[in-house]
Amino acid sequence: MLERKTTFTLIAILIVLFGAIGFTYFYLSAKINAAIHQQPIIITENERRIYTPPIPDELDFCGEKVPMEDFDVRERIEREFLVNTYWHSASLLYLKRANRWFPIIEPILKKNGIPDDFKYMAVAESGLINSVSPDGASGFWQFMESAAKRYGLEVSGVVDERYNVEKSTQAACDYLKEAKAKLGNWTLAGASYNYGVTGITKQMQRQNSRNYYNLYLNDETYRFVARIVALKEIFKDPKKYGFYFIEEELYPRIETSEIKVNYPIKDLMKFAAQNEINYKLLKIFNPWLRDNFLPNKAKKTYTIKIPKPGEIKIVEEQ
Repeated sequence: MLERKTTFTLIAILIVLFGAIGFTYFYLSAKINAAIHQQPIIITENERRIYTPPIPDELDFCGEKVPMEDFDVRERIEREFLVNTYWHSASLLYLKRANRWFPIIEPILKKNGIPDDFKYMAVAESGLINSVSPDGASGFWQFMESAAKRYGLEVSGVVDERYNVEKSTQAACDYLKEAKAKLGNWTLAGASYNYGVTGITKQMQRQNSRNYYNLYLNDETYRFVARIVALKEIFKDPKKYGFYFIEEELYPRIETSEIKVNYPIKDLMKFAAQNEINYKLLKIFNPWLRDNFLPNKAKKTYTIKIPKPGEIKIVEEQ
């Protein structure tokens, strides 16, 4: 009986003890919580905030007005500003590469009477690298093989001039001039680079409209012109969109010498060594050479670029 009373006493003491602890805990929690909520919220300088980037009310593409008063057009433009502003790594790389490649592209556009805005189309198409799309479009200007051949580019297993920046830019100019003549303005010509001249023409006839911004098209073509417009604005004032860099951080243009060859080259590695560079550098500066030899049975004249002495440092063999 004594043992039972002792047990009940211990249980009672434990109940009281835990009750006191629980009450104290909840009381103090309530006080602390109340105190916290009575304090003003302090935002530190290092806190990250995400804002909608500034979007001008007036925009143009190749001097042709973008109707920002149209809610659909504005939202499409805004989407591309958001994507290209906050996809930091990609956009920063575009800005770095442009310093190297725009000085090559711009004079070709100018010589052909193509608006300078189209240099941003190369950014939108490939990010200024010799990329290959899932359907086989290749190079800075993303030509399919059939279109490349139509506009004078050689495409084979050993030579693919879609990877030659100068020649593919000229081919893009030829396409754009032809599209502008058929469609009537540069905006439609730009859209046709993604959708095709035939596709744009059919949609204009079907929808009884010659205004790109009034056409109902697929999402990819909708985004295409909008992305070029957004990239143009970001490139015009990078700091406005959060991109800060110093001149030395941009990729420099590397001066090259040109070697004209109208004969077969059996071994491009030996050719590189004869010109005091390695095979890797030969391929970097001439990505249109698609194999390790150049048969050239037709004795066509090709221009091979070699970096000038002092332009780059060549790593010596161990």
